Amino acid sequence: MRAQGRFPEVRPRRLRTTPAMRRLVAENRLHAGDLILPAFVREGIDEPVEIGSMPGVVQHTRDTLRKAAAEAVSAGVGGIMLFGVPEFKDAFGSAGTDPDGILQQALRDVRSEVGDDLIVMSDLCLDEFTDHGHCGVLDSEGRVDNDATLRRYAEMAVVQAEAGAHVLGPSGMMDGQIGVVRTALEESGHVDTAVLAYTAKYSSAFFGPFREAVGSSLEGDRKTYQQDPANRRESFRELELDLAEGADMVMVKPGMPYLDVVRDYAERVDVPLAVYQVSGEYSMIENAAAQGLVDRDAAIMESLTGFKRAGADTVLTYWATEVAQRLRGL
Repeated sequence: MRAQGRFPEVRPRRLRTTPAMRRLVAENRLHAGDLILPAFVREGIDEPVEIGSMPGVVQHTRDTLRKAAAEAVSAGVGGIMLFGVPEFKDAFGSAGTDPDGILQQALRDVRSEVGDDLIVMSDLCLDEFTDHGHCGVLDSEGRVDNDATLRRYAEMAVVQAEAGAHVLGPSGMMDGQIGVVRTALEESGHVDTAVLAYTAKYSSAFFGPFREAVGSSLEGDRKTYQQDPANRRESFRELELDLAEGADMVMVKPGMPYLDVVRDYAERVDVPLAVYQVSGEYSMIENAAAQGLVDRDAAIMESLTGFKRAGADTVLTYWATEVAQRLRGL
């Protein structure tokens, strides 16, 4: 063993001396193309509507959504995930499968604006469109009927693909949803439309502000279908099933409370891995920064770098365009 003496020969601090040195030896880097912008479009409004619980985020009009998509392209953002907020809801979420529903209109708008320069993704779920706020069809006892919901998801998959989505994101956590969506796409000729599986989507308190963003009608919770936050191994089974059913990409949602699951998936998959920095994560940092408790920009970058360090390939974040502009010096 080499004696260290008074002056240690091994000095890790040598590689932290200057910003240039730290950049040179950084193990993980954020790139603009890693980022995906979640965006909300609301039917029946003439001006964007601010979301009170998410400072800086709005429900877009169709026109302002097109502008946001174009801005994301200019910043080098990798993708945009669209969520529709309809004017009218019913028990079956009919607006979700109406070819002229707000989400399908928005998909056509954004594709006409950006073409293939931005990956256009679509949330495939019924919760924004149902008057009860659940992610599926209810049975006579008020429980979510898994298999009846899958039939609705198959319909949604086809209309979203026909509206121009490059990627569909089935997010309802129904058993068998990836296989049903993949089959519907193949049978309708949309063989090139990819599927991003919300594989580990936890029943999380961090979804709170999102419910305002989509005008959710939910009473109660989604604990019978979203994953239990206490469970880790359960997510491995979900992963195996989604991959076997044809998922092209997989996701962990939320992000920061589940970095252990992100790392687990990174060590197991050979498909792209996404993580969703959800509304509650966003709002906590924004509100803490507004009160002077944290450095806003530093906290944003640290949180996103943490996802990359854990093994994520892509990150859905409401700061996508802002961070992409910063990374590219725009």
